[in-house]
Amino acid sequence: MQDPLKPKTASPPPAAAVRIPKAASSAAGAPASTVRLNKRMAELGLCSRREADDWIARGWVRVNGAPAVIGQPVAVDARIEIDRQAEQQQRQQVTILINKPVGYVSGQAEDGHEPAVALVQPQNRWRECNSRMRWGHEQLRGLAPAGRLDIDSIGLLVLTQDGRVARQLIGEDSDIEKEYLVRVSYGAETVNVQAVFPPEKLALLCHGLSLDGQALRPAQVSWQNPEQLRFVLKEGKKRQIRRMCEQVGLFVTGLKRVRIGRVNLGHLPVGQWRYLAPHEQF
Repeated sequence: MQDPLKPKTASPPPAAAVRIPKAASSAAGAPASTVRLNKRMAELGLCSRREADDWIARGWVRVNGAPAVIGQPVAVDARIEIDRQAEQQQRQQVTILINKPVGYVSGQAEDGHEPAVALVQPQNRWRECNSRMRWGHEQLRGLAPAGRLDIDSIGLLVLTQDGRVARQLIGEDSDIEKEYLVRVSYGAETVNVQAVFPPEKLALLCHGLSLDGQALRPAQVSWQNPEQLRFVLKEGKKRQIRRMCEQVGLFVTGLKRVRIGRVNLGHLPVGQWRYLAPHEQF
């Protein structure tokens, strides 16, 4: 991230994007409720909170026509204007899809294991990636996983510089589906697991389990074939699927994430990556 720009003596350039949300309903004469500016910008889908603070520090944000300051409270019906430089910076941010192999961690390196971002090098770019984006080292700056995939699992992992994408996938109000194919065994049975696994336990996987003292949200769990389950979740607790399976006597022998929202892993080879295409949306 670049250092904040020095204050300009000239008047600021005209703003490019103006968001004027509808005023919140309130009792007659009552003052509008306020919220921190960076949070409000994130709520409006303009950027992440961290990105908002960076833009404010650079002088790229105005509230009701006045230069914004970090931490200021704003009314929910405030007019927030974003400078063209912020929009230009945002257009240069990348989101990368990688088919994470076993043995790589999603985030920071730990216990001697490399992070998946280490694979984002030009030689590992999928040859069928049809994006016109050209790879550069600056794309690694601030590139972070939007969600986790444990070290023993493979499949679709999203790495992004765009706070809007991260908030959409892992924000508190995220409702994005994640789909997994999970190979399991049940006791000594490893081949025809479906035939011996009790239906009532499958129902528990769909709804009724808890982790870390909290009830899990309903999930879609069904048999893909006699030894493989299909999970569709809208949350992502640490090692959630493996721990869910343990509670009903299943042992996970393989786990692959194949879809996040409307974006599929497709034929992306293990260990390779591609850019999220402009027309793709989660």
